[in-house]
Amino acid sequence: MKLFSLLFFAIFFSFGLQAQTKEIKYLSGFDAGHTVQWDFFCTGGRNSMEWKKINVPSCWEQQGFGNYNYGRDYKTNGKNARFNDEKGMYKYAFNVPSTWRNKQVEIVFEGSMTDTEVKINGRSVGAVHQGAFYRFKYDITSFLNFDKNNLLEVTVSKMSADPSVNNAERLADYWVFGGIYRPVFLEAKPIENIRQVSIDAKASGDFKMEIIADHIKKAKNINVAIKDSKGNLVKEINQPIVEKDSVVLINSFLKNIRSWTSETPVLYTAEIALLDINRKKIFQQKEKFGFRTIEIRKGQGVYINGQQVKFKGVNRHCFWPETGRSLTREQELQDVLLLKEMNMNAVRCSHYPPDKYFLEVCDSLGIYVLNELAGWQKAYATSVGEKIV
Repeated sequence: MKLFSLLFFAIFFSFGLQAQTKEIKYLSGFDAGHTVQWDFFCTGGRNSMEWKKINVPSCWEQQGFGNYNYGRDYKTNGKNARFNDEKGMYKYAFNVPSTWRNKQVEIVFEGSMTDTEVKINGRSVGAVHQGAFYRFKYDITSFLNFDKNNLLEVTVSKMSADPSVNNAERLADYWVFGGIYRPVFLEAKPIENIRQVSIDAKASGDFKMEIIADHIKKAKNINVAIKDSKGNLVKEINQPIVEKDSVVLINSFLKNIRSWTSETPVLYTAEIALLDINRKKIFQQKEKFGFRTIEIRKGQGVYINGQQVKFKGVNRHCFWPETGRSLTREQELQDVLLLKEMNMNAVRCSHYPPDKYFLEVCDSLGIYVLNELAGWQKAYATSVGEKIV
């Protein structure tokens, strides 16, 4: 386990070794087995009404705070149920590297349950986030002090102020937890950067990529180097991007690719670089992907790369007895290995998205994933649902 931790830190923090890559600074621990203590105040239930310490990430009930509540009890107990107003207030002091001056800095929450208000140095950084199972982030560049400590304050409401969120996420047969249960970290990037990459790679070799760029001030170039699992260059693509452009679309074709299936989970890597006119790297990132074509044929079923596939798998919740919805990477890997050992090829993420690491393990070991938004029983209101989608 110690070796796993060291390897993770070595790999993950290598992003910070070059100025043009995304730099990461964890404010919490990176999973339930590696936490950081923050100041914490719970407004109801056990150990409430006084400031104490809590491990982050975690579910506060599993840390000895608040009340335990199960699924539908906010409906059966009525509007005056005592836990409807239960909130957790967090405080954490942190500093940022001086080398992050003149960079874009965002604070990222992988998941908190549920409504979440965030302040930096006493100032609200944006609208309250609603939705317990989704990554969200705020640009906090203008809120930071580079010459002294910064204070992060987070208020998490166990139940949402939006009834549709409660019905979509809480009206279910599972324990209702509160808290920052997935990691929190800072991301620093050059002002001109790549915000998002989407890849659609077919088994035919057709390759499409959508790149969303931020703050492009002058004409630049996008360079995409596609490499196989051994690091060999398979294809190089160059595409110009003009001033103030935000979306770059790339269409290409690769010969003799190896397709991704559950039996052959072959992954390629796309190295995406934003270059200036002299071809100097301003920003770069990597994305792993597989070439595969998914079809649903009426009356026949699901076809992967032209071959009919029958799914044998399970529904999976993100749960662990001791830590609730906060998991370790070892536990997530264990779940995928159990599926493989039972000769299964599929998992349904019921009824909400897992964290990104679980999906990466499924990609690398060969598990078909049916991913979901919450709201399997009651839908989100459009005003909330559009943001989450």
